[in-house]
Amino acid sequence: MRDYVEIGVGREARRTYDLDQISLVPTRRTRTSKDVDTSWSIDAYTFDIPLVSHPTDALATPEFAIEMGKQGGLGVLNAEGLLGRHADLDGALAQVSENPQDLSTLQELHAAEINHELLAERIAQVRDSGVTVAVRVSPQRARELAPVVVKAGAEILFIQGTLISAEHVQTGGEPLNLKEFIGSLDIPVIAGGVADYTTALHLMRAGAAGIIVGSGVNTNAETVGIDVPMATTIADVAAARRDYLDETGGRYVHVLADGGVETSGDIAKAIACGADGVVLGSVLGRAAEAGGKGWYWPSTAGHPRFPRGIIESVDAPNFAPLADSPAPSLAVVLHGPSNQPFGELNLVGGLRRAMAKCGYTDLKSFQKVGLAVRA
Repeated sequence: MRDYVEIGVGREARRTYDLDQISLVPTRRTRTSKDVDTSWSIDAYTFDIPLVSHPTDALATPEFAIEMGKQGGLGVLNAEGLLGRHADLDGALAQVSENPQDLSTLQELHAAEINHELLAERIAQVRDSGVTVAVRVSPQRARELAPVVVKAGAEILFIQGTLISAEHVQTGGEPLNLKEFIGSLDIPVIAGGVADYTTALHLMRAGAAGIIVGSGVNTNAETVGIDVPMATTIADVAAARRDYLDETGGRYVHVLADGGVETSGDIAKAIACGADGVVLGSVLGRAAEAGGKGWYWPSTAGHPRFPRGIIESVDAPNFAPLADSPAPSLAVVLHGPSNQPFGELNLVGGLRRAMAKCGYTDLKSFQKVGLAVRA
């Protein structure tokens, strides 16, 4: 039963929960973490770990995407980012970090036109490495850019905005009907973000192979008043997936959680709520291979008129004692070993131990683990 509270005369609001408000409940059975399988598949593509990088140039340069793939995850390139606008990508990223308090530099760099040939060249660089190639486009530019990235070798297409619907409508232009658009493509499409059951179900019916829950933007509440309660929303979208599975007689749509995930414990709780995979942002920005080299920003921070998100240092308070240490490699961030107890290194190891302590050996069964709400 959904829990509603009255916030004023004639106005009610649903009580919802973030990931930090819930905890896992172990059962009487435990396992060894060596027996845990963290692999997952989407369409014809299988990955060793259920982790995806947020599509921002602060992370996913071609080199980072290649390394993410080699480590068993999925790195997502941003077709509308700096990598398709500036031949000197390292130089452009260095300009951003020179004055992180002011978004003007990032906005100016994003004002450059997208060079389709340069974009295709960088996608091909990832493709030629042998890892799975995933590329993000926005709903507004999907018609223009999807053919370019698919031709260049993209194997999975992310159609991602801060929040989207099955039909993107804009004045003076033809609406983007995702059902028709997805049906015209020969590669799987992951769409989002969404914040409710109904939108998720609509996107599933439009043919999306995966649904992104949340916006992946850390300042949405400050900019537009939207703050997705991740635990509740993941569970809602997982319910839509179950209903769609029954409706279609077996078509399974994957759920990816994007937002509010900063530690291995958060990853475990997101999957326990029903996610199949997790999209990671700033926690991966600490890796030496990340494009931001110590700085992180979401993909919407460079919007020319209304940026959402800030450029922030990845030196979290928990990392302060390690401030003089070199940045950990992506392999260490994902697989360890860790030299700190805060769940920000060896993310996969933390997930494996959480699953094992609760008695589960695979991701799908782990979605049935008991949950408790913290008072």
